[in-house]
Amino acid sequence: MITLESFLLVSALLFALGLAAVLTRRNAIMILIGIELMLSAANLNFVAFWRFGANPEALTGVLFVLFSIAVAAAEAAVGLALIIMIYRHYRSINPLKFNVLNG
Repeated sequence: MITLESFLLVSALLFALGLAAVLTRRNAIMILIGIELMLSAANLNFVAFWRFGANPEALTGVLFVLFSIAVAAAEAAVGLALIIMIYRHYRSINPLKFNVLNG
């Protein structure tokens, strides 16, 4: 039987992997992937608490996840656009080289 604790454990591990990717990588694409992993962990928490909550017939958890996925898609689009523009200017996607972003 799968319990709420098992969902929370998987979500915590997924969040920790995403956080480790954000803090240790020197590639902007990998940093964005780490952020997406952290958002996926939050979505898993929303669904788990909705499913094991008092009123699973109300689709509140699913609605939170749908809004979160929409925000994540917008974040990924803007982040990739910024990375492409930075790459065109610096010819690198190493975040340590972007310390001066002036027009």
